[in-house]
Amino acid sequence: MTTYHFVGIKGSGMSALAQVLHDQGENVQGSDVDKEFFTQKALEEAGIPILPFRADNVQPGMTVIAGNAFPDEHEEIQRALELQVPVIRYHRFLGDFMQNYTSIAVTGAHGKTSTTGLLAHVVSGAKPTSYLIGDGTGKGEKQADYFCLEACEYRRHFLSYNPDYAIMTNIDFDHPDYFTDVEDVVSAFQEMALNVKKGIFACGDDEYLQGIQAKVPVVFYGFAEENDFQARHVEHDSTGTTFDVFVRNTFYATFKIPTFGDHNILNALAVIALCDYEEIDTEIVKERLLTFQGVKRRFSEKTAGSQILVDDYAHHPTEVRATIRSARQKYPDKEVVAIFQPHTFTRTQTFLEEFAESLGEADTVYLCDIFGSARENHGKLSIEDLQEKIPGAALLKEEDTSPLAKHKEGVLLFMGAGDIQKFQAAYENYLSKQ
Repeated sequence: MTTYHFVGIKGSGMSALAQVLHDQGENVQGSDVDKEFFTQKALEEAGIPILPFRADNVQPGMTVIAGNAFPDEHEEIQRALELQVPVIRYHRFLGDFMQNYTSIAVTGAHGKTSTTGLLAHVVSGAKPTSYLIGDGTGKGEKQADYFCLEACEYRRHFLSYNPDYAIMTNIDFDHPDYFTDVEDVVSAFQEMALNVKKGIFACGDDEYLQGIQAKVPVVFYGFAEENDFQARHVEHDSTGTTFDVFVRNTFYATFKIPTFGDHNILNALAVIALCDYEEIDTEIVKERLLTFQGVKRRFSEKTAGSQILVDDYAHHPTEVRATIRSARQKYPDKEVVAIFQPHTFTRTQTFLEEFAESLGEADTVYLCDIFGSARENHGKLSIEDLQEKIPGAALLKEEDTSPLAKHKEGVLLFMGAGDIQKFQAAYENYLSKQ
């Protein structure tokens, strides 16, 4: 029996895949940098060894799964090649693995993680389901019928997948370090659509997805009347959102979700449509939608006195706007305070005006220094360039988060894809000493 060694096991997809294989009884270990990541808690709880990078971690008889952030020159990959140990890139391994199930790939510029988490929760209420979610969560049911996975468009990695079904949430320009413009992104999604084997569930409210071509049926969902699955009569109360679903203008059922914001209704619609096509009992779908607890780092709330602290992965202007609007819907009488850490210099530079515009929807804005990445850790831009474009925006340092305390009744949105959590942790630490 081989041991699967993960190079970069703390990556969100890598961590999830390691958990899937571990659940299925495989021997799993991995290596990564010493820095703490939110993805490692689940690995530690499962008893999966996490080693520091070292060539000697790779031994004969292993299978190496290499994270996409690590080049072939990495010492462990080099060692594997010397020993003639199989080295398989994460997305390639996943492409082969999913062929054992009825596979559902969730893709889109925004909403992938939340939709995959919701889909996995709902479908697993009806049939055994394995899943891989981009928040580092993975589960491998030994007798699974379905496999739900998040499929990322970055570097066109999702072209390694040939899923039975695809959910496409939206198309937007992102990853400017790879894609040249939105047309380049559209071409990647179009290519991916041709890989789908049974059906595509696409948001018909998205102008780019309206033109998607496929060899299989494309079912559209959204708020507009032209959609096959349409949400109508949306109502909010303190516990969530209720809406009616019409299928080709005929009433289907009423659903409730414990979340807020149009994007969450759209995510639910995608899941409802897929479950209808797979003939999953509507009552199960209703119950599971209502009991979904969310995914990590997606509007994850906690209270601190009279303040609400929210941890959210929003790192694109569209996502920032959606998070702020969700806060307004859920807490209409509270001040909304945005604490934003831009992620990567190229994204910040490309969307400087758009970030300023979306953050401007908050009542108060604090900005943290730009977070680089393994691929790009410096740039000509500084956080002051964004600050200049947002009237009244202040800079926030981890060493002094005390200014946040003056927003006594506020909803504090800590947003970013880097290590924005350290600012929230610093603030919570400050409060504990008061």
